[in-house]
Amino acid sequence: MFKYLLPLIFCLVLPASALELPNVLGSSPAKSKEDWIKIQRPKTLELFTKHIYGRAPLGKPDNLSFELIKEDPRAMNGAATLKIIKISYSGPGGESGFKLITFIPNKSSKPAPGYLLICNRGPENIDPTRKKKDDFWPAETIVARGYVAATFLNADLSTDKDLNFDNGAHKSFDNYDGRRPGDAWATIAAWAWGASRALDYFETDPAIDASNFAVIGHSRGGKAALWAGANDERFTLTISNNSGCTGAALARRKHGERVASINKAFPHWFCENYKNFNDEENDLPIDQHQLIALMAPRAVYIASASKDDWADPRGEFLAAAHAGPVYRLFGLKGLETMTMPKPDKPIHSGRVGYHLRTGKHDLNQYDWEQYLNFGDKHLRK
Repeated sequence: MFKYLLPLIFCLVLPASALELPNVLGSSPAKSKEDWIKIQRPKTLELFTKHIYGRAPLGKPDNLSFELIKEDPRAMNGAATLKIIKISYSGPGGESGFKLITFIPNKSSKPAPGYLLICNRGPENIDPTRKKKDDFWPAETIVARGYVAATFLNADLSTDKDLNFDNGAHKSFDNYDGRRPGDAWATIAAWAWGASRALDYFETDPAIDASNFAVIGHSRGGKAALWAGANDERFTLTISNNSGCTGAALARRKHGERVASINKAFPHWFCENYKNFNDEENDLPIDQHQLIALMAPRAVYIASASKDDWADPRGEFLAAAHAGPVYRLFGLKGLETMTMPKPDKPIHSGRVGYHLRTGKHDLNQYDWEQYLNFGDKHLRK
């Protein structure tokens, strides 16, 4: 029996230097920021599109529209203006849309920067009446720091169930002669696409500084936030909270949730091509440190939880650390360490931030405090 345990033991103690990761600078390594921008970044993004997240059928729809369906200039006891916007679009499959909730601080200078949460929990977590409040989205805290607090429900873009993609954005735009085999977009990509449509709205509101906005998500929402930040370079800061497998964690670590298990449990999250790598992570042409590097030179923050082994905190940290060479092409600091910090000792010195929070898989007040502190460095110009 001991001989069968040896590979597992070796895997658990495998040092970071022994991981054979794809070169973050590309197969023909970029030697300058111009090489990265013009050649390697598009190649890397295409590999993630083709093999993991899938190909969205379009970017901003020509018929995208915004309707103010509720406004309260005295929300939060006068601290904020609440705006609920209906974002609508239509395609061959008909019309669809989603609601965007925004609280704009009244007492800060305008236009105000902000944070957009891709909410992967129920509507009670983002109650616009504020009768129900939750640390998952501490809108009052965000507003008090001078930021716009914005959010939408991920399920409004694509239901988080294996339903043959017959709802939301998929219903409007997928090819009804049959979805593209292999690389058709799935739910994670649809949620990320929705974040970009919210940013399209922010660009129309004079009270909001759309040029200094963060996109944030937790768990599956964190996977979507990373994909949104990778695709849409308008996001100044991308935040991944406990995103784990096919989020921030390195696939080649093969620790915690793995490609085969995530594809089995959530077959609707990623494109069909991703299933080719079930139990074959080493065959992937990319890994998640390269996804994080796609944010460069913009800021990115990765966070883990000490009791969240399923999300592989060490794999998340190492992915953030291994993104560094791309930031150095721009003359910027990344994480600048290969030593994982102790719990509750955040690293905020470069364009790549990281913390390991004490506790379980969650998004809470401590996490938000770190993201707001990091935002003070990168969203206020």
